[in-house]
Amino acid sequence: MSHVQTDIRQGAYYDSVVLMQLQRALLDEPGVLDAGVVMGTDANKDILAQNGLLTDEARAANPEDLVIAIRAETEAAAHAALARVDDLLQRRQAQTHAIYRPRSLEGALRQRPDAEWVLISVPGRYAASVAREALRLDRHVFLYSDNVPLEEEIALKRDAAAKGLLVMGPDCGTAIVNGVGLGFANKVRRGPIGMVAVSGTGLQEVSTRIHHLGSGITHAFGTGSRDLRADVGALTTVQALDILARDPATRVIVLVSKPPDPAIVDEVLQAARATNKPTVVNFIGYEPPREQDGTLFFARTLAETAERAVRLVESTPAVAEPPDTSGFATKQRFLRGLYSGGTLAYEALLLLRDYLPAVYSNAPLDPAYALDDPTTTRDHTVLDLGADEFTVGRLHPMIDNDLRLRFLAREAADPTVAVILLDVVLGYGAHPNPAADLAPAIEQARATAAAEGRRLEIGVVVVGTEDDPQNSAEQMAQFEQAGARLFPTNADAVRWAGALVQRLALHHTIRPVDVARLEKPFAAINVGIETFYQSMEAQGVPVVWVDWRPPAGGNERLMSILERMKRKA
Repeated sequence: MSHVQTDIRQGAYYDSVVLMQLQRALLDEPGVLDAGVVMGTDANKDILAQNGLLTDEARAANPEDLVIAIRAETEAAAHAALARVDDLLQRRQAQTHAIYRPRSLEGALRQRPDAEWVLISVPGRYAASVAREALRLDRHVFLYSDNVPLEEEIALKRDAAAKGLLVMGPDCGTAIVNGVGLGFANKVRRGPIGMVAVSGTGLQEVSTRIHHLGSGITHAFGTGSRDLRADVGALTTVQALDILARDPATRVIVLVSKPPDPAIVDEVLQAARATNKPTVVNFIGYEPPREQDGTLFFARTLAETAERAVRLVESTPAVAEPPDTSGFATKQRFLRGLYSGGTLAYEALLLLRDYLPAVYSNAPLDPAYALDDPTTTRDHTVLDLGADEFTVGRLHPMIDNDLRLRFLAREAADPTVAVILLDVVLGYGAHPNPAADLAPAIEQARATAAAEGRRLEIGVVVVGTEDDPQNSAEQMAQFEQAGARLFPTNADAVRWAGALVQRLALHHTIRPVDVARLEKPFAAINVGIETFYQSMEAQGVPVVWVDWRPPAGGNERLMSILERMKRKA
């Protein structure tokens, strides 16, 4: 009959690799039938019970206690195996004593100040505290740890987004940043395809397939398994898409995950469109309405995702950079369209559906977005100033600019407005020189905004020819001199404006991550299991391994007090 014996070591913390190696060593001891070496959490106790290793002593252990359970052929064999534990641990410690290991993140960063990344793989109940410290020290986080409370994940990601930092995870199994594999990453060549993946193995499958197809990866960002939940809000996904949009080396983007919560599908797809780059989307199991939607290309299998991305690289010329959002004030985010042509206004509303969740109008596509008062704009608004309600007792705006001049002055003075769109329709019967009225007003509006610390963009499309009585070339020259942006078609103007305000909305939600920091030679701080320290060394990456221990010996009450004190400091 076998015998089970347990040794409980209070407050003794070892990382999971050490525990695994100790357990394997004990299984090699004479007469040992089974062994369990775990921290005393409820989940670990359940596993011990399933294997017949849970004794009364183990059942009483606290989560911060080390539990060593032995089942042996005899009581003497169990005692002998347990007597070997200290010797086995000392051997293990001797292997790592040659490495200087600072006891804190601050100490590690003094040793390696160029490290932009902190890799965290400590137990989930401690991981959020370590990640908060990394963010406080202005470092990006690769958070491999799982079992991090959801509310902690949300708080970490919001804090990171406000600081222009990334938190990949919790439960982020893999990523590739600047050619360096994090977690369970593969060695793939560099290339023009960037990835964002909720699925770790999905990232690995697609990235390795891209490699086999002869292409390569710029960055592949993991987000953690819960990022596309509605309550998390896809924060890391949106940040990563924004990075790849601004990364000049990335020509095609891949987005891989299980289907997002329905409440945020549109938000995620709009963020993908906002990159202004061809993006292959594979929400595994999701049935897209069509195979292609503008710059979005939908795939159903991981292999098809990789193949389509590689084909797009081969067939896509250089991609235009996304709109520049610098210079706009904090409150500026809205678009106003002041149209004289009803059909042009309708086309603008139609096209803006690809960029904005809601656009109000006196002639809306959806009655839900009808203005209560057509003379009062709100949020994003497109007005048809040639509609009946504006022409009662007044000339049409193609003939008389008075109404548009009044609206232009009012909308330009609104501190929330970033972009104004105007159409200028030439030809017989129209105003003989519309630029003479509108160009000075545009110049004045932009100058006033600049004096108030705001950047105001005004896009103009001139509908006409050089043979019209007004001469389109002369008209455009006046608008250009006034500082307006000219577009050959209404669709071009609308798409430009839509992309710009879309990115403004994004950058009001997150602070853009500095792409240049990601392109620096990779260096890291490892807090947690030795495996990730070793993988950094194997890739030639400078890395410091923190000699981490649970704060307050793992005592929950004292940890909470220390955390509050740290936040107040």
